[in-house]
Amino acid sequence: MSTGYADGRQETCLERYTKFWQKDLARESEADSIGRLDKYADVVNGYYDGATAITEYGWARSFHFSRFYKGESFAASLARHEHYLAAHMGLRPGMIVLDVGCGVGAPAREIARFCDVQIVGLNINQFQLSRARRYTEEAGLSDQITFVEGDFMKLSEQFGENRFDAVYCIEATIHAPTWEGVYGEIFKVLKPGGVFGVYEWCMTDAWDPSIPSHRELAHQIEFGGGIPELRPMKLARQAMKNVGFQIDHEEDLADRPDEIPWYYPLEGDILKAQTAWDYFTVWRMSWSGKLVTHTAVRFMEMLGLLPKGTWEVGESLKVAGDALVKAGQAKLFTPMFFMISHKPTLAN
Repeated sequence: MSTGYADGRQETCLERYTKFWQKDLARESEADSIGRLDKYADVVNGYYDGATAITEYGWARSFHFSRFYKGESFAASLARHEHYLAAHMGLRPGMIVLDVGCGVGAPAREIARFCDVQIVGLNINQFQLSRARRYTEEAGLSDQITFVEGDFMKLSEQFGENRFDAVYCIEATIHAPTWEGVYGEIFKVLKPGGVFGVYEWCMTDAWDPSIPSHRELAHQIEFGGGIPELRPMKLARQAMKNVGFQIDHEEDLADRPDEIPWYYPLEGDILKAQTAWDYFTVWRMSWSGKLVTHTAVRFMEMLGLLPKGTWEVGESLKVAGDALVKAGQAKLFTPMFFMISHKPTLAN
C-alpha cells in the first residue's frame, strides 16, 4: 500500500520510478519505451516527487534551461528566457493564459508580472502544485494565478474547447506519450486565433538512433529527466502541423553561436561562473557539490525525513546532468527548440 505524505508525495510511486528503466541503459529496448509511454503519468509523478526539492536547491524554482550573455547572472538568464517566450507570443494585459506543466509556478509568476495576464497553471503532480500555490501566495499573486491538477492529454475534457487566449509550455510536453496528443489538446482549448508558444526538449537532426552511443545518451537523459521517450526535433515540427497549428516561427535556440553555452552550469566548473552569486550555483553541479547534496539526501532518507526512493531519483539526476553536457557539446540534443504557432481563425 502506498504511503502518502501531506504534501502530496507518494512513496510507492517514488520507489518505482527507476524500475521503469533497465539497470544497464545500453540494454534499453523498444518494449521498455512502450512500457513507460503507457505509464507516463506514473513516470512523471515518481520523478517529480523525488526531483522537485533537489532541483529547487541545486538549480532554481524555474525548472528549465536558458541562453546566457557573457556576464549575465543565472537568475537573470532564466527570467529573460521566460520574457523572450512571452514577448514572442504577444501576451497582453487581460489575456487568459494556460501554463501547461507549470512546475512550482516560477515561470507563471514571472510572466504574470511581466505581461499582467491571468494565468492558469496545470500540473499532474500534487507535490509541485502544493509548492506552487504556497510560493504564489507568498509572492502576492494568488489573484492573478491559479493552479489546477490535471493531465495535459485531457485538456479539452477538463476545460472545454476554445477557452484560452494563449497557451505556453516550457520544457514539459516532452513528458507526453505523443506530441500529437498533447499538441492536439492544446489546439482544442485555444480560442480561434490563439497563440501557442513552446520550448521543447528534442534530439537534433544530428542524432542517429542507429548509433549505440547516440541511443544510450538519449536513454540517460530520459532516465534522469522523467521522460518516457525522447524524440527527434522533426517529429515535434510535424506534430504541430498535423494537429492544425500554423507555425509562425521555429528555431533551435541552442544552435545560436552563444559564447556561453546553455549547459555551462551543469559542467560544474566554478571558473566559468558569470557572477559572484553564481559560484554557489555552479559549485552545486561540481563533483564535490553533488557529493555533499546526495550524501545529505541519503542520510535524510535513512532518517525518514525524505520518502524512500528520493536518493535514487537524485542519482538519476546526476546521470542526466553528465549526459546533457555531452549531448549539448555534440549538438545532439536541445532543450530549447522554440516554436510559436497559432490556431487558425477559421479552423476546419
